[in-house]
Amino acid sequence: MTNTLLNCGYVPLVDCAPLVIANELGFAAEQGLQLNLVRQPSWSALRDMLALGHLDAAQMLSPMPVAMSIGLGGLPAQIDTLMVLSVNGTVFGVSNALASQIGHIAFSDARALLKAIALHKGQRLRVGVPFHHSMHRLLLSYWTSAEPGLTVEEVTVPPPRMADAVGEGVVDAFWVGEPWGSVAVRRGVAQLMMTGRDVWQFAPEKVLAARHIWVEENGDITRKLMRAVFQASRWLDAKKNKPLAIEILGRSEHLSLSPDLIDPAVTGHIVPKLDDHPVEVDRFLQFHTNAASFPWRSQAAWIAHQLGADAKGLRQAKACFRSDLYRQNLAGIGADMPGASEKVEGSLRVETAVASSRGHMILAPDAFFDGRTFDYTSENG
Repeated sequence: MTNTLLNCGYVPLVDCAPLVIANELGFAAEQGLQLNLVRQPSWSALRDMLALGHLDAAQMLSPMPVAMSIGLGGLPAQIDTLMVLSVNGTVFGVSNALASQIGHIAFSDARALLKAIALHKGQRLRVGVPFHHSMHRLLLSYWTSAEPGLTVEEVTVPPPRMADAVGEGVVDAFWVGEPWGSVAVRRGVAQLMMTGRDVWQFAPEKVLAARHIWVEENGDITRKLMRAVFQASRWLDAKKNKPLAIEILGRSEHLSLSPDLIDPAVTGHIVPKLDDHPVEVDRFLQFHTNAASFPWRSQAAWIAHQLGADAKGLRQAKACFRSDLYRQNLAGIGADMPGASEKVEGSLRVETAVASSRGHMILAPDAFFDGRTFDYTSENG
């Protein structure tokens, strides 16, 4: 029997790994699928290809399906988030010039870093982000809102061009997914100051998305795709598999990156500046553990709230995070399901056991840097 061919879009970042591993290790083939991974030059190109039906599914920045579904920017389309592909995995870095101005700041100290930047760049801070409707940009806006005197100019830069942008002086700082922060360090043009989890400890970064109408018309294929990606994500987060994962991703034509550039994201050992010792970042990038792949509707509500959505938009956002499909399609392969599809975001300071279908679920800390919480019920969602 011939496997069903699916065209899946992606951008070459380490966190596209679940799609690559699903293909390379046969998880897709076991489900009767063949994934044609279609590399995209930018997030806007990927968005348009999916909206126009040239792609069946895609790796997307977590705010993209929300923004598209509530009609913000580009081509509006009803897009479903089938599952989360990755949590965290981003870095914030500054140019060498700005690093010398602000002096020594301990890596991961989001508050001290913000105060130092505001002191030296209060007039204008040019920050490179991969896309406007991205978790990078939302975390940047949330973080810098604590210093209202700081003026931030957002500059959209495709991830592979980020090192060039900071090296050429186009931006003073950047927020990007790995390995492109490490690439900037390797080139000697920037220093990494913190990771995305220093602003929100459990931020959904990339998601597996498809057009709502395609999902409705291809229920069985959707189930098979989700199962293949779920199995790949579970495999990726097993510590014993990480060396092989780095090797597979390094030789993959889909990333075209050397293993030494892939290693920091997979192992969580981030080198802040040239010739520095690696800093071990707990839970730097997660694919499966702590219910990382579950599409929490409260996360969708937080995203929509940051995008300025009204009550109707919040409801639309929550509806596009398909926790119902996740439960329906993955329960049969041993996925542990949380008792609820929403939670109070930012409320967990430590690992917390919660009610689940198999009784094994432990959620990771999800605190925001400023100690605030987001209760979706209070936002008329």
